[in-house]
Amino acid sequence: MVAGDPAREFAGVSIDSRTVKAGELFIAIRGERFDGAAFAEAAVAAGAAGIVISPPATANTAPAGGHSTTGGAAAVVIAVADTTAALQALARAVRRESGTKVVAITGSSGKTTTKEIASEFLATRYRVIRNRGNLNNHIGLPLSLVELTGRPEIAVVELGMNHAGEISALVAIAEPDVRVWTNVGEAHLGFFSSVEAIADAKAEIFEGATASTALVANADDDRIEARLPRFRGRTVTFGIDRAADVYAGRIVDRGVEGTHARISTPRGDVDIETPLVGRGNLANVLAAIAVALECDVPLAAMAERARTLRPAPHRGEVLKLSSGITVIDDSYNANPTAMRRAIEVLASAEATRRIAVLGEMLELGDRSVPLHEDVGRTAARARLDAVIAVGGTPAAALADAALAAGLNRASVQYVPTSEEAAGVLLGLARRGDVVLVKGSRGVNTDRVVERLKANRG
Repeated sequence: MVAGDPAREFAGVSIDSRTVKAGELFIAIRGERFDGAAFAEAAVAAGAAGIVISPPATANTAPAGGHSTTGGAAAVVIAVADTTAALQALARAVRRESGTKVVAITGSSGKTTTKEIASEFLATRYRVIRNRGNLNNHIGLPLSLVELTGRPEIAVVELGMNHAGEISALVAIAEPDVRVWTNVGEAHLGFFSSVEAIADAKAEIFEGATASTALVANADDDRIEARLPRFRGRTVTFGIDRAADVYAGRIVDRGVEGTHARISTPRGDVDIETPLVGRGNLANVLAAIAVALECDVPLAAMAERARTLRPAPHRGEVLKLSSGITVIDDSYNANPTAMRRAIEVLASAEATRRIAVLGEMLELGDRSVPLHEDVGRTAARARLDAVIAVGGTPAAALADAALAAGLNRASVQYVPTSEEAAGVLLGLARRGDVVLVKGSRGVNTDRVVERLKANRG
């Protein structure tokens, strides 16, 4: 400590001087393009009760000596070698002291949706918190875990990664009691040598497990199944295509109206109706059921809550516009597996025409063009009535592959930007159509949805 009262207590933790609240501890995170130390004075002026800062900024940062917090006491200054490591150590300490059971979820897709569903099921019996949005990295996860000072009974968090070693670091911070592995896909393939390497990185979710640790694993995923013998704890499986501990049978796909299934579990069977669309979301529901069963949530309570589930924004939202156009807004992000699943949902929808706006999938490296071509062929096999491909060269390859696989030239268009795609769609869509909008965040396909809502909503 450089200055201040060592017994000082803080109301919370912040890394953003623009949103720091009175009495909070401001941790000056240093990144590749910024240094939070530059905003330390602003944080104290906004009411921060203390700052955590690393050299060489410490010597030149003196808000504790000359500035006061809202309560009048001088702000505490704590010097550390690495502010990010300090945040992570604080989060681990809070997690251990809280007594909260922690559920951690990883996978190439479905993490956020599974987190939200599991939280809803668990909330029928427990006080639950979850990490906000997708705060799932080396900074976001610790910020979420610091909130365990409120001593919830269960915390549900997701663990994201795009490089080997990241899940390992996050598991070491969260020390989860229940781990969930949703699937393995091509997401972030540009950072890995192969999908097998992605699976190995995801398998870091096994680390630190004991005999009492539970793993909820996708029985339908060959790469997960191949790695399960490495896990030291108990394994609970979920599946649709293969026998599993939590298994979905008698499935009725209702397109944009959702899904029905008979779920078999070690605690009995139950019928589930959910407005969430597609079998990808059904798999997420199964994973969430397995988590909740680990915490003794009754099946009946889960079935009742399943009827009211809603997707997170831009993650498979079904929007019925006043113009009679139905939009499946899945514009938050995209990878090849999720893209194919979304096309399957669109193909199952009852509609006058089925139109897909498919944005480029980023971070796929030298496999990008062939993976986009595969999605184009999927669109052709689904016999979509129109495809608008958006982005760079890989998106153009998607459009070309769709044409080569049988879609006619009048039904396939390629445009470089989402603004152009919105213009094309506004001239094309009409009453009775169902429109899927999906793409990586960097392509901004959400703008297509917003334009359609503004003009046809």
